[in-house]
Parts: sequence; structure tokens; C-alpha cells
Amino acid sequence: MQAVKMYTTAVCPYCIRAKQLLKSRGVEVIDEIRIDLDLQQRDQMMSLTGRRTVPQIFIGSTHVGGCDDLVALDARGGLMPLLQS
Repeated sequence: MQAVKMYTTAVCPYCIRAKQLLKSRGVEVIDEIRIDLDLQQRDQMMSLTGRRTVPQIFIGSTHVGGCDDLVALDARGGLMPLLQS
């Protein structure tokens, strides 16, 4: 299974929803980077993604996007193949 990295904050409901979806698809470990604790990580996230909102989700080297993007990817059947590639 591909490594999953997620930029998050402590109280983000979309982060929680994204983590729940990933875990329901068999992801056991999520490398969670808290941008509310480290502002340099926020800057890094923004330079990598061009986005300011969390979560920002990477599966392997692929930037999936945010929670809505993850849900849409799953709905069209693309999440499991990406996780398993």
C-alpha cells in the first residue's frame, strides 16, 4: 500500500473525515503533518500544493487534494487503485 501523507490541523472536521475514509479503505498509517503547530510546514504545504486549506492529502507522490477531492476520487473508483499502486 502506498504511503499516505496529510497536512492537518487539530480541529479540522474535514481532516477527521478524510482520515476516517482512508482508514475504512485499509490505510493503517497516515503521516500527519500538523501545520497549526509548525508554521514552516504550512509554508511548505502551500508551496507544494498552491493551496492554503487543510487537509492536503498525498498518496505516494500524488497530490490528491483536500477532503472533497478524496471523496470524489473514491466515488469514481480511483482511490483503491491509487492506494494499491
